[in-house]
Amino acid sequence: MTDTLIAADDTFLHDVLAGLSARRKTIPARYFYDLEGSRLFEAITALPEYYPTRTEIGLLAAHGGDLARLAGRGRPVVEFGAGSATKTPILLDATEAPLFIAIDISAEFLEQSVAALAEDRPALRVIGVPGDFTRPLALPPLPGPPTGFFSGSTIGNFDHAGAVDLLRSFRATLGEGSRLVIGIDTRKNPRLLEAAYDDAAGVTARFNLNLLSRINRELDATIPVGAFEHRAEWHDALGRIEMHLVASRDVSFTVAGRGFSLRRGETIHTENSYKYRPEETRLLARASGWEPLAMWTDPQQMFGLHVWTAASLQPAP
Repeated sequence: MTDTLIAADDTFLHDVLAGLSARRKTIPARYFYDLEGSRLFEAITALPEYYPTRTEIGLLAAHGGDLARLAGRGRPVVEFGAGSATKTPILLDATEAPLFIAIDISAEFLEQSVAALAEDRPALRVIGVPGDFTRPLALPPLPGPPTGFFSGSTIGNFDHAGAVDLLRSFRATLGEGSRLVIGIDTRKNPRLLEAAYDDAAGVTARFNLNLLSRINRELDATIPVGAFEHRAEWHDALGRIEMHLVASRDVSFTVAGRGFSLRRGETIHTENSYKYRPEETRLLARASGWEPLAMWTDPQQMFGLHVWTAASLQPAP
């Protein structure tokens, strides 16, 4: 059974114009995910270089009993950035969830995902909420405290202050007594990280470049997509992978009638992906209103799966 709520207002044009007008040009990573971008990302998750998805799936499968005990059996599950919801059934089965609420910015992709999940699990009530989880979203009435699910290390797309703000927002949305199951990528050999974001088949490059194609399609733009190249690089001091679109020549174009230009070698910064040490994840949880309950990682410590509980908002006596 599926329901769909009304999507939030679109601020795509505003954010693109503001980002391209900045001295260091940038476009928020959330705009990768139109229908084509979402499909390309799903292809990325199956690449041999891209370890997070298969490692997180392995951790969810290996710790189902612990997830039921710590995340809570019989609770509604609310997934932030559900995508294709390929990992979600493992958590739903482990916790015997009666209700699943999927939030995703790509309304068309979300509709396909929740329909497939509802068909596979007719006893489960499935609600799709198309919208941007970085902004306040109203959830339907819940039968009890929920378990949030934030997989794939999407938290790494936010700088540390932004990550704390987002996790505080999740805490407010989910409420007292809630739990959060969250995947967080770990610091590791930079060569492994750079390969994961610049695969040999070029799928990540197509994913990055599709952002420009989307701007052309949806915002009446004239960006010469072929004049840009994908770049991914590790910055050790910042603890993050950066993705950029690099102009291979001087370019000029318009977006919604406004003119922009880039010099050869100038970039549009499209994504950060921060990686965390275990002690940093504990600080992140506590700074944002959560208390860590458990963390599991694979033998190579490539990825971490965490369960947090909502910290009390009552002042200490």
